[in-house]
Amino acid sequence: MAKRLRRNHTPTFKSKVALAAVRGEKKIVELAQQFDVHPNQISTRNF
Repeated sequence: MAKRLRRNHTPTFKSKVALAAVRGEKKIVELAQQFDVHPNQISTRNF
């Protein structure tokens, strides 16, 4: 079984996700699917 490496997100990516979450146009679950991160990472801003 191959070990999955940790992903490092750029500050640009983090700001896109944070701005999308603050706007509130989509639910957190939808944003998580769009940006391929876990919903808990968006709600706690740990990505």
